[in-house]
Amino acid sequence: MSRLIVVSNRLPLGDNPSGGLVVALEDALRSSGGVWIGFSGEVKDDPDEQLQDHPGAPFQRLSFDLTPQDHHDYYLGYSNSMLWPVCHGRPNLMRILPEYLEGYKRVNARIADMMLPHLREGDRVWVQDYHLFPLAAELRARGVTCPIGLFLHIPFPGPADCAALPNPAEMFEWLSHFDLLGFQAHRDLGAFAESARQLAEVEQLSETCFRLSGREVRADVFPIGIDTASFIEEARDAPDEDRVRLLTGAKMMIGVDRLDYSKGIPQRFRAYQILLEQDPDLVECISFLQIAPPTREAVEAYQDIREETEHLAGRINGQFSTLNWTPIRFIHRPFPRPVLAGLYRQARIGLVTPLADGMNLVAKEYVAAQDPEDPGVLILSRFAGAAEEMTEALIINPHDPHDLAQAMAEAFRMPLEERRRRHAALLKGVIEHDVAWWSAAYLDALGR
Repeated sequence: MSRLIVVSNRLPLGDNPSGGLVVALEDALRSSGGVWIGFSGEVKDDPDEQLQDHPGAPFQRLSFDLTPQDHHDYYLGYSNSMLWPVCHGRPNLMRILPEYLEGYKRVNARIADMMLPHLREGDRVWVQDYHLFPLAAELRARGVTCPIGLFLHIPFPGPADCAALPNPAEMFEWLSHFDLLGFQAHRDLGAFAESARQLAEVEQLSETCFRLSGREVRADVFPIGIDTASFIEEARDAPDEDRVRLLTGAKMMIGVDRLDYSKGIPQRFRAYQILLEQDPDLVECISFLQIAPPTREAVEAYQDIREETEHLAGRINGQFSTLNWTPIRFIHRPFPRPVLAGLYRQARIGLVTPLADGMNLVAKEYVAAQDPEDPGVLILSRFAGAAEEMTEALIINPHDPHDLAQAMAEAFRMPLEERRRRHAALLKGVIEHDVAWWSAAYLDALGR
């Protein structure tokens, strides 16, 4: 059996590495004697130029450190101040500096150099996400001929957004060295095809086969799932002490997102304000819990979104709070997965309303966590990749606060029979297309 070599920006560390990707790939890595390679999270002035081994997992883990300059230019710079906003439809938030692109290419070349001694004939290399677009080209330049695939966890930008990059043609040149490109949704495959047509040298041979920069590349859709069975169990077994206490008997509405401008948190706060203004009977009847852990706080756009969100929450609470009820509980820190599972199960409404998102697994976690006898209602943005599969949710336009406010009211008042019908259909898809299905489907395609 050929070994699986996984490469990602971050390496899952600790004695019991966890996370959806770990669950998805552990069996394949363990059974093939595979290796996971990624950034250790350590920023050092003089990092080792060899990959460092981390024993203790059921698969081999090898890490690299970054210099402060590389972390700034490769990670905070090109990856998250250029590619992230472009891929999420916000090229206006890009910060273009020549040293960002230089650092991005420099780090990918260094990763390829460090990987080379660890690769064997017959390996399959699976690269995860936008931090590593040039990695296949760097490996090919060093004589690596094994199958190399990329899975993009975030949206692929359309031609207008792609064109805002300083190097769109070079990006497609990088991608041409992969054998298989995996996307979350059909809209991403379509955006890739159209952007390549306008900005690169491409010939589309079939719906999923392209000749890009003279090389044949396959591209297809592999919607990622969650570890459904364990999430159902965690939600069912969540202790009561981790539940929210609601003095007025209100039903809870929950949103769980990193505090990112792509997640649409200010838009949902404004919609909630409209709901309370237009439907005063719902005052003290719906409590909104928004959990928004910080992310990339060194990037200016993230400082701006935090200020806007905190201002909105304070204004709405000042306008509508009663002695026994606060409309919005806004928590700016993470919670462990078992606690989140119990909170999802408690919530009558799950809000997943990004302005742009690759998949958004919170939508699937919320559905898995529900009590099938008395399930809550998922409100889902049409701009989440999950909307292609999860059509029984209430699909909304997050840019339209009146549309979202109306969906909140509909979800709150939805009869039990309809809630059960919608949930059963959603849960069927979440169970059938779980994270194990996703990894098996992708690796099968890469093997072919």
